[in-house]
Amino acid sequence: MLETDKLFAGSIPENYDRYMVPLIFEPFAVDIAQRAAALSPGAVLEIAAGTGVVTRALAPRLAPDASYVVTDLNQPMLDYAASRQTPDSRIEWRQADAMALPFEDAAFDLVCCQFGAMFFPNRTSAYREARRVLKPGGRFLFNVWDRIEENVFADDVTNALARIFPDDPPRFLARTPHGYHDKVLIRRDLEDAGFSDVTIETRAEQSRASSPRLPAVAYCQGTVLRSEIEARDAGKLDAATDYAASAIADRHGNGEVAAKIQAYVIMAVA
Repeated sequence: MLETDKLFAGSIPENYDRYMVPLIFEPFAVDIAQRAAALSPGAVLEIAAGTGVVTRALAPRLAPDASYVVTDLNQPMLDYAASRQTPDSRIEWRQADAMALPFEDAAFDLVCCQFGAMFFPNRTSAYREARRVLKPGGRFLFNVWDRIEENVFADDVTNALARIFPDDPPRFLARTPHGYHDKVLIRRDLEDAGFSDVTIETRAEQSRASSPRLPAVAYCQGTVLRSEIEARDAGKLDAATDYAASAIADRHGNGEVAAKIQAYVIMAVA
């Protein structure tokens, strides 16, 4: 992962929430919220919350007396998440780095994280921090994307951009969001951090959009892929998005499109 892979700023948070969330994040957010709520946690910490899709799904499922601390490394993402959330006195919004959580030991029953672990510079260290703030027997619940070939639209866009920029193809999607899919490594990282009873479940969903342009815009303009495209040619963002849309249309048709997305859902005990 490059340092720039973590910079979700400018117009990216709004485009991320407008396009990426309904395209790929909502079904997994509902799933992780259901799993989290089934644990009946009294104190919840969410890390790498992004624009708050899990927060919006989980908060209504928590007990009236629960506490819910929602964090992200990127203040612009957190600000956008807070702006989308129904007012809720149980929720505290706080900028925080998963590598150095600003919370006391054994403060939470549950730490959850949707598609954030791939961005941690040192995952074992981040997992050790999650374990530190969990009460003994507390749960760490998170998910990560499977390899890019199992996530069709992301793969389509990556391959299309490689044809536009053959000498320096933008590889953000394969490198980071889809770069942490080795189940043996994930389990080892968690166990090295002190977790036990690690379960890893493969979960597939369908990514749907009303046109092939929507996934192209989502990936090219709603993720750090935008910064990679603009770094190669500042004036080529729209043309690159159009080309990605054309590539998706060629493979999936010009009307409503659907394709597989796949992730791992992981639970571990502190």
